[in-house]
Amino acid sequence: MSVNVLFAAKQSDWAEYEGALTKALRAVDVEFILSAHSAPHCTPGEVDYLVWSPDSPVQDFTPYHRCKAVLSLWAGVERVINNPTLTQPLCRMVDKGLEDGMVEWVCGHVMRHHLGMDAQILGQNGEWKPHCPPLARQRQVTVLGLGALGSACARMLRQFGFDVAGWSRRQKDLEGITCFSGNDGLHDVLKRSEIVVLLLPNTPETENTLNAQTLALMPRGAFIVNPGRGPLIDDDALLIALDSGQIAHATLDVFRIEPLPGTHPYWTHPNVTVTPHMAAETRTDTASEMVAENIRRGETGEDFINLADRKSGY
Repeated sequence: MSVNVLFAAKQSDWAEYEGALTKALRAVDVEFILSAHSAPHCTPGEVDYLVWSPDSPVQDFTPYHRCKAVLSLWAGVERVINNPTLTQPLCRMVDKGLEDGMVEWVCGHVMRHHLGMDAQILGQNGEWKPHCPPLARQRQVTVLGLGALGSACARMLRQFGFDVAGWSRRQKDLEGITCFSGNDGLHDVLKRSEIVVLLLPNTPETENTLNAQTLALMPRGAFIVNPGRGPLIDDDALLIALDSGQIAHATLDVFRIEPLPGTHPYWTHPNVTVTPHMAAETRTDTASEMVAENIRRGETGEDFINLADRKSGY
């Protein structure tokens, strides 16, 4: 018997996802009927799986009473996890393409700050200025958030030779990574953090993780790289820290309001790099493979991958 899979994500993405999902579902030997939310024959009560994103027209999950899982195409679930109509299992998107993209973006910007590349790329004025940067093993880098993406970034940074530490709410154990946890652990790890990478989820507990107090703990002239969530940083406190030189530079890919308003001071601050939420784009082919694998698991009674935890909020 075929399972009914409904693409209830951004409608403009349907043309790209239709072929990729069809290919991925065939590869896992699932009998399926795949349709878009706009299809005239779509009946919510007959849907077995929802392929969904926060910008979907589906925000009330009540009619989808037969649905076995909501399979998000986004890694972040903070915009839906507290939806009172969502009673179905919710799976986050953490696919290989998204993970690889995040690792490459993070390592690129960490290496950029570590080597002081901006001074060579942007500061050429005809004056010869020899500079010998430290080796990676002499640079202390911290990843705040050791979920799937944070752990992958920490491991790759360690392969480059950096002295890598990580912090999470609950204690983790990663080979080659010095792991901290809890409030005291956060303060301890920030004191040794010359470069901080933010990859925490967006929850009430993580909002303003970097604020006036915690920014002051970091070594003077430290760098911040944030591809995680905008609310992790107190924007006013960061701007003050940048102006004072406490923070040398912040590379920011995510913001409280997106797109970032053109009048925001981040755009014109000389020590801020703005990138347009590009660090971990969902790749259609690998995302479709993850969706198909979860549907296969649902049909064979296996546990879903990347199941969101409503108590934790991510």
